[in-house]
Amino acid sequence: MTRPFLPALALIVTAACASSQRRGPPGGFPPPDISFTQPHAVAVTGVPQLPGFSTAVKVGNTVYLSGQVPLDSAGHLVGKGDLGAQAAQAFANMAHVIRAARGVPADLVQLTVYVVGYDTSAAGVVRRAVEPYVEPLVPPALTIVGVATLPEPNMLIAVDGIAVLRGQLPDKMRDRGR
Repeated sequence: MTRPFLPALALIVTAACASSQRRGPPGGFPPPDISFTQPHAVAVTGVPQLPGFSTAVKVGNTVYLSGQVPLDSAGHLVGKGDLGAQAAQAFANMAHVIRAARGVPADLVQLTVYVVGYDTSAAGVVRRAVEPYVEPLVPPALTIVGVATLPEPNMLIAVDGIAVLRGQLPDKMRDRGR
């Protein structure tokens, strides 16, 4: 008597499982949207980009910024021989990329700065150039690395970093206007 009942029970359980998989998790919620966690390139106009490389990649609320260099929107080197001018342009480019990702520069949590011919005076120049863009109470983790050369002659600095976006719209308290 129990034997005919078992196949019928198996069919009911199988049908119930298939039905719940179509509806999503219990409670009728839709399946999770994983597109939020898929990496995608950040589209930026006005910031030079090396062919074959992304200016930045966004995954969720995190933006991974490629090395920003001291080139203007036309691709010309700014401040030949002047580390301060080149640093200002590189950080301005970085700020532009973060804004294109729907963040503000104060969302930066980590920076790596590559300086050609690094000496101790370069650290002060870099700090002054980045100051307008970062949160003064919690500045990003900063590493300065001396290098022999960068992708173009006369280029003295390149900056890469990570930003964690804390809101979808700029927060005026975190945005210092640059």
